[in-house]
Amino acid sequence: MEIIEFKNVSHREILHNISGYFRENKITTFIGPSGAGKTTCLKHINGLLSPDSGDVFYRGENIASADIISLRKKAGMAFQSAPMLAGTVYDNLNLPLKIFNEELSREHALELLDMVELDASFLQRKINTLSGGEKSRISLARTFVSKPEVLLLDEITSSLDYTLVREIERLVRKLQQKHNLTVIWITHDLAQAERVSNDIWFLSRGELLLQGPIDSLYSSDNTIIQQFLRGER
Repeated sequence: MEIIEFKNVSHREILHNISGYFRENKITTFIGPSGAGKTTCLKHINGLLSPDSGDVFYRGENIASADIISLRKKAGMAFQSAPMLAGTVYDNLNLPLKIFNEELSREHALELLDMVELDASFLQRKINTLSGGEKSRISLARTFVSKPEVLLLDEITSSLDYTLVREIERLVRKLQQKHNLTVIWITHDLAQAERVSNDIWFLSRGELLLQGPIDSLYSSDNTIIQQFLRGER
C-alpha cells in the first residue's frame, strides 16, 4: 500500500517531473550520484519545501493543503550531522515539544532512550561528552518524540565508522519492524542500500531513473545506473 506519492514534481533546477511512490511499512533508500536531488525530495515529504509544479500526497492528501504541524509530527527527520543543542540529552529530546510550548516528561524521555538502547544515565549527560554513535542514537530518539509513522533519514551514518554504521542499521531495522514504520533513507553507500532496503529510488540530475525492489537495480540497462554500479560517479 502506498503512503506517499509524488506526481510530476519539479523544483527549481533540482527536480524534474518526479513521479513515484513509497510503500507503507517498508524501507526505501534514495541512491544515486551527489547532487541528484535526494535531500530535496526528502524535504518535500515533510513540507520543508514545496514543488514549483506537481504534487506530493500523504495518505491521499495533498501536502500543499495539509496541516504542516500535524504532518511533521507524522514524519520525523534525522539529519547527516545529528545537529545538537548545547546542554543535556534531555534538552535535545525536549526540543521538538519546546517549539510547541510543551514539555517532555521524564518517563517519556526514558522510553525514548530505551528505544535506542541507551540507559537512563544518559538523560542528564552533556551533549559534548557523547560519541558520534551516541549522538546518532539521540538524533533517532528525538524523531520519536511525536510518535511518527514515517522516518526520514538523511545519511545518518555517513560520518561513523563501519562498526557503528552496522549498529545504527540494526537499530533502525529493529525500530521499523517493532513500530511498523515507513523509512525513507538517503545513502551514498550502495552496500548499505543492499543491506537495509526493500525498495530503492535511483535519482540522477533531478530525474527518477528507477523505482522498485533493490534487485531491480542490477537488472537495469540504464547507462547512468550501470556507471554508478561500476563506481564511476
